[in-house]
Amino acid sequence: MSEVLENGLLLLVIGMGFVLCFLTILIFSMMIMSKVVLWLNKIFPEATDEISSAVKKAATNIDEAIAVAIAAIMAKRN
Repeated sequence: MSEVLENGLLLLVIGMGFVLCFLTILIFSMMIMSKVVLWLNKIFPEATDEISSAVKKAATNIDEAIAVAIAAIMAKRN
């Protein structure tokens, strides 16, 4: 093979090897960080507000509005 082709293939192998090593390191570091964050969440849990009651009230209002709209459509149709 010519010297230019050999240099090109060498550059290809070195470049792809570097990318493969970088991605491998990135994947392992993300896995480690994920485990650290889960561990920290167990130690320092986030404070949660009481939102569920407000959501239930809003859902009830929406359900009532839908029921009124359906009743109005049925009254208009009949």
